Amino acid sequence: MDNAKAKVKEAVDSLQELLKVFSDSLTEVYDDKNVIVTETGSLIASLKDDIATTEAVKKIDQAFNELLLAIDIESVPSQYYTLSREDNYNLYYHLRFFFANGGGPCYIVSVGKYGQDLEKDKLEKGISLLLKEQEPTIVLVPEAAYLENPQDCYDIQTAVLRHCGGDMKNRVAILDVYKGHQDRNHEDGDVVTSFREAIGTEFLDFGAAYYPWLNTSIVSENEISFKNLLGSWEALKPLLSVHSIYLKSYIADLQRVVTAITDKKQTDANEEITLHKVFSKQSPIYASIIKEKLQQLNLLPPSSAMAGIYTLVDSTKEVWKAPANIGLSNVISPTVNISHVNQEDLNVPLNGKAVNAIRYFVGEGIKVWGARTLDGNSLDWRYINVRRTMIMLEESIKNATKAFVFDPNTANTWVSVRSMINNFLNGIWKRGGLAGAIPDDAFSVHIGLGETMTPEDILEGIMRITVLVAIVRPAEFIEITFQQQMQKS
Repeated sequence: MDNAKAKVKEAVDSLQELLKVFSDSLTEVYDDKNVIVTETGSLIASLKDDIATTEAVKKIDQAFNELLLAIDIESVPSQYYTLSREDNYNLYYHLRFFFANGGGPCYIVSVGKYGQDLEKDKLEKGISLLLKEQEPTIVLVPEAAYLENPQDCYDIQTAVLRHCGGDMKNRVAILDVYKGHQDRNHEDGDVVTSFREAIGTEFLDFGAAYYPWLNTSIVSENEISFKNLLGSWEALKPLLSVHSIYLKSYIADLQRVVTAITDKKQTDANEEITLHKVFSKQSPIYASIIKEKLQQLNLLPPSSAMAGIYTLVDSTKEVWKAPANIGLSNVISPTVNISHVNQEDLNVPLNGKAVNAIRYFVGEGIKVWGARTLDGNSLDWRYINVRRTMIMLEESIKNATKAFVFDPNTANTWVSVRSMINNFLNGIWKRGGLAGAIPDDAFSVHIGLGETMTPEDILEGIMRITVLVAIVRPAEFIEITFQQQMQKS
């Protein structure tokens, strides 16, 4: 194999050296026999009546034929090009995925510039910047899934959970499974098990994870050309060289290519478009590369789409509606097909670290099929909509009681606070946010001396409020305790 490659390289070098001499003078000369690519990207042909008799063109023809003989034509696609991502900047595509699935206003935290490496430390600093912001209710770092080191990704995810559940307590995290495009039986190991082992045990009720990654249609075919490969038309040089080698049976048809790209009336922009369109049709190799590039760009982890789904459910239903059994937009297929049996371990594992499945259903499409937090063994916090509902109630009541911070810590104030909270919770109950046949089954509010406060609390200007709400089951309550420092006399 090495010897064969050496021969090919020698033949290519010889041909390109000869073509350099004539690249400027022969750019608009055509022939029915050969269309060749020069180092400078110009297409050159030999003309039988004028130039073909010259010694130079004979050498070019000979070098070209030697090149064709040196290479195994059928092996070109697998041997003579590889396609890999130069960087992992994907935020733009994730934003489009977010908005395509119902997303609305959002915060974007900048952690660097294009051209800089994507690093764990920069992403962690970006998370800390959110400590100053009170509005965000969901936090996700989709680019963490593209970090080269899996442990770096897990460190970012545990930092997000700590931020949501430890530092702020008013938002939730949406997490991706690292290398979630792989099947759980992949030779590299079970990606879901690796995720569960690395995510830790802290603040799991403030996060939800989704699997697998998704093949999307976020990036359309008309957005991709050779410029996405190396940044300019220069990217065509190696591609066209391979094209000339691989498609010798198509060379006669490439006269149309020569005519198209040498039209002096075309602008550079039009030339780029023309080049892309023509070579997409003429070169299977080029078309294959563009298709593969499109697939790479459209392979996205699901967190951004799920953030959009959460937003959609909040705006069209309510926060207490589970973000599940909902179809995803701009998704072609999940990268892994999950059966009912496969989902059982995802949804109810022994360690409780549930991972929500995204599944394809015949006749229904691709749906989110789970709404559990990573704390699946908790009776209170196993569902992400329960956690988010409690956050909404806590934040709403906490913000509403700020209006009483300068009022005296007396019975009249307590009556006003109790009445305000009762009215708020009664409205939530009527809209279906609390479980219970009557309001007393759904919630209760407690505030007052001997009930939630001691004489010492009143002397110190502390007003304590206890609210009980039934989110899931009418017979079970979750307790919320509020403490507010009142103005001291």
